[in-house]
Amino acid sequence: MNPLLARLQPYPFEKLRALLADVTPNPALPAVNLSIGEPKHPTPELVKAALIGALPSLASYPATAGSPALREAIASWLARRYALPAIDALTQVLPTNGSREALFAFAQAVIDPASGDALVACPNPFYQIYEGAALLAGAKPVYLNTTAENGYRIDPAALPDSTWSKVQLVYACSPGNPSGAVMRLEDWRRLFELSDRHGFVIAADECYSELYYDEARPPLGALQAAHTLGRDGYARLVVFSSLSKRSNAPGLRSGFVAGDAALLKSFLLYRTYHGSAMSLAVQQASIAAWNDEEHVRANRRLYAEKYRTVLPMIGPPLRTYMPEGGFYLWMRTPIDDCEFARRLQRDYNVLVLPGSFLARGAHGANPGKNHVRIALVAPLEECAAAARRIAEFAAGL
Repeated sequence: MNPLLARLQPYPFEKLRALLADVTPNPALPAVNLSIGEPKHPTPELVKAALIGALPSLASYPATAGSPALREAIASWLARRYALPAIDALTQVLPTNGSREALFAFAQAVIDPASGDALVACPNPFYQIYEGAALLAGAKPVYLNTTAENGYRIDPAALPDSTWSKVQLVYACSPGNPSGAVMRLEDWRRLFELSDRHGFVIAADECYSELYYDEARPPLGALQAAHTLGRDGYARLVVFSSLSKRSNAPGLRSGFVAGDAALLKSFLLYRTYHGSAMSLAVQQASIAAWNDEEHVRANRRLYAEKYRTVLPMIGPPLRTYMPEGGFYLWMRTPIDDCEFARRLQRDYNVLVLPGSFLARGAHGANPGKNHVRIALVAPLEECAAAARRIAEFAAGL
């Protein structure tokens, strides 16, 4: 077996199952699971209709590069959403089976393990795929702590130049998971300057980009930042997105990677051998989704209503805030986050994810400690019931 597999840590939800193995939830209360970021809103009818209508295409092999029609739909969406000049659909866009597999596979294509000291930088807390991708590519992950003190945005100054010189890949996530923080233009400028100096590639995870709650201020995207800063070739920059959160279609497994044409050419070569072509029926459903914005606006309205309902219920000794994007509450707890999650599940039958499971100890601290991540994915009534129970539980601490 590949010895690098032994370096992988258990996934956060495996840790959560182990944490709660001996906990019996309060049977007098209905269970509410807010631990996993799986959208529960209905998948739009237009997506389902397009998928059903394309079922005869199951008789054909799909191309790894995707159909020209899907690549054009994604390129057009990028140009509309981020006010970009025309994106070359044939060289700057590549459909993927969601963002998760692409974020993982990209590191395998980019990292040169022969150097012996390759590093991959990522935010901390983080989506654990970043770490696993680095380890299985033969690299070592290094962490950039994101905390309230730095606005939950990565601070390049946290690593010395001697470390940056060994970094081959940086994962950025904006809006962030779990904080919901959005990177500013100046954040991107500093990261681009470091990339120019040291030659590393930037992989921008933007899977939460369409979950924002000020219609006049959509989150800044990485390609948009590059264009604003005069970097229209998107050198050493690619972005990842998907329909899972935007269109409530996590089971569709449909996303894309876009940006630097040279990187995408090599990534396509890798994917050709990886066997990761998207079904033609899924491609047709994806075209329908990327071409429609009304269902996306309706989706945001549902999440906005949950935040309006839930946030006023949360008070001391708990601390949280309205995020700039995403569908999480990143909540400070007055006691250890694992103990908080265990007792909340036992006494109130509400399941949340300990923040320390999403982070690693780095620079003298685990920035997820004494936090829990709450995913507002359940129906409004369940989210409100859970918030009342959480507040009642915390009041007794």
